Amino acid sequence: MAAIELRHAGTPVKLTLEKLSDRTFEVRLQRTDSNDFNLPFDAALPGSREVLWQGTSLDQAANIPFGSYQIHLSSEPLALEVRDASKKVIQSFQWQPEGKTFTFHADAPVFGLGGGGPGFDRRGAVFPMKDGWGGYKRESHGSRVAVPYLISPAGWSLFFNHLPGQMGEFDLRNPIAGYRPDAAQDALPFDLFVSLSEDPALLAVERGKIEGNAPLPPKWALGYMQSHRTLAGPDEVMSVAKTFRDHHLPCDALIYLGTGYCPAGWNKGHGSLDFNPKIFPKPAEMMKDLHDLDFKVVLHANRVPEKLHGDTLTPDGGDSIGSYWESHLPAFATGADAWWPDDGDELSAASRVARHRLYELGPLRERSNERPWSLHRTGYLGVQKYGGWMWSGDPDSTWDTLRAQVTVGLNHSVSLTPFWGSDTGGFIPSKELTSELYVRWFEFSCFTPSFRSHGRSWHLHLPWGWNTGEFGPLEVDANFTGLPALEDTRNPGIEPICKKYLELRYQLLTYNYTLARETSERGIPMMRPLWMHAPDEPETMKHGDEFFWGKDLLVAPVLEKGATRRTLYLPKGKWYDFWTGLPVEGGREITRPADLATLPLYVRAGAVLPIDPVRQFTSQATDEPLALRIYPGADGGTEIYQDDGTSMDFSKGLSLTTQMTWRDGPHMLHLKSGKKSDYVPAWPKRIRVESANGQEVRTIPWDGSKLDIPLEH
Repeated sequence: MAAIELRHAGTPVKLTLEKLSDRTFEVRLQRTDSNDFNLPFDAALPGSREVLWQGTSLDQAANIPFGSYQIHLSSEPLALEVRDASKKVIQSFQWQPEGKTFTFHADAPVFGLGGGGPGFDRRGAVFPMKDGWGGYKRESHGSRVAVPYLISPAGWSLFFNHLPGQMGEFDLRNPIAGYRPDAAQDALPFDLFVSLSEDPALLAVERGKIEGNAPLPPKWALGYMQSHRTLAGPDEVMSVAKTFRDHHLPCDALIYLGTGYCPAGWNKGHGSLDFNPKIFPKPAEMMKDLHDLDFKVVLHANRVPEKLHGDTLTPDGGDSIGSYWESHLPAFATGADAWWPDDGDELSAASRVARHRLYELGPLRERSNERPWSLHRTGYLGVQKYGGWMWSGDPDSTWDTLRAQVTVGLNHSVSLTPFWGSDTGGFIPSKELTSELYVRWFEFSCFTPSFRSHGRSWHLHLPWGWNTGEFGPLEVDANFTGLPALEDTRNPGIEPICKKYLELRYQLLTYNYTLARETSERGIPMMRPLWMHAPDEPETMKHGDEFFWGKDLLVAPVLEKGATRRTLYLPKGKWYDFWTGLPVEGGREITRPADLATLPLYVRAGAVLPIDPVRQFTSQATDEPLALRIYPGADGGTEIYQDDGTSMDFSKGLSLTTQMTWRDGPHMLHLKSGKKSDYVPAWPKRIRVESANGQEVRTIPWDGSKLDIPLEH
């Protein structure tokens, strides 16, 4: 049989299959007249690959072993099929000899494709790979940040490595889905990474091997952050800070918007990085005063150079990250701790990634032993390896928005960046912005990586803002009619609820910081769809309104106006109501009462949940012991990760990991720390063991050595 030339989009092509890991292989197509496979932008990490197959023609179908899978390759048209050990087809691809469409199977639920856009399961819609502030239903979904990464609990994920041109669109309306570039010439070169695993969490791990994982954030980034908009002057800056401390409302960071998007912000206008003397007349002194109150200060930055570029901080006098970073130095030297790079819709994918790179490399150059942090509106594949967090943009303050944000956050987390959050309360006020909506959103945000409140009429986004009798600066047109009822701003019951969830966030600090470390080490996001840990339960694919927080906590936000109960799905197994400690059997839907102060929260049987003492900021010293809350009914456990929370010393081994193992049969808790280092944990050497309902069982001293703690049945 004569060899058949391989073709795609009217062009003879060379196909290369390369092994990246035991679960991931790369598919590359290039024109046969091109010796170099150069993409205009490469989101994948460089590294060696093992060639599995390469050629420009095929005389008969080829079967290529790949771990426990087999890749079946055929021509006319060029097609590739992946089968597991039982010969079941996991995924199949086809390229058109003359057309530009590339097809793949979407006959099982599909997730990912970045932030925003329709649906939880992405099937049933067309997804243009174009985005921006108004990319898709900004009012409810926020900014659209489209990325060509798809993941399915059916056992696969697809990473399209920056296809050139205008990116075209993904059509997921049929079981045979398609990718169509805008023009035939944009179909080549073609670069696709295919990852395979029955465990969706391992697909997240594989994504990190391709793009890189997020650096470990500073611990303070896991605390609460309060955003400000129009400021009356320096007195208001200090008044807000002192009110947090006087009211014992935990908070770690204060974020200041720039002038331009509000009449009086921290700087002199759009693109400026100079302090506004009307707000910060003595910047260094005010920064010190805020630091003395144990707050970090985050400053807004926008109007970035449109052709931002560069891999290093070497200035070139143009639009390099080195040149742009120089303009940040005065404010940074004054005491700013972190940055809020806003806008960026106008930037290319490469410039967006360069911007994320800038806010890692720049701060590290000036403060080499201090972990940087930044919060971005835009990004692209690969940005997570530079440590920037992202938020969903500027949605309206409505119940539809709150409902949408849960699914937006889940799809964003599994495909774009693992550290995500939203504008708590919504950005643009409406008549639906009531104290009830704000509280329900606040409860939800307690279980997102970025816990931050922000929006116009910003006084209503303060934990005490619903008991002041005023809206604060309106920042709306004189004819705007979307403000909430003024009488709702005299509600003394809201601040105590906000305080409850602020304190809960800080009580979960050790749990959350260990999750952040897992995200950094393995790529698994903190906020996880139910299917990530229950892929064998079809019901989990339908519930984009609840999620896992780590593996052991299940969060079911209340998303309906006036709701006094919440129906949710509990995956199979035994669970415990976090608030009551009562056991509940899973594998079914349940309905739980939920007054305004209650977000339904469940803990997996077998979990050992660390509960910290309440702090007012993450680095606050305390004499109180760490509690370990035991949830019996299954073998299990967890680990605790500790380091100093701020420096880069953890990368030198200055950290401590403690494994906590629960054996349900003998009712025994085993504690064992990992390899010793010079790092000494900050908390006192006492452990309070608690039952599932939070009652003390015993408090014991512990010096980090191996310890077995028997508990009564």
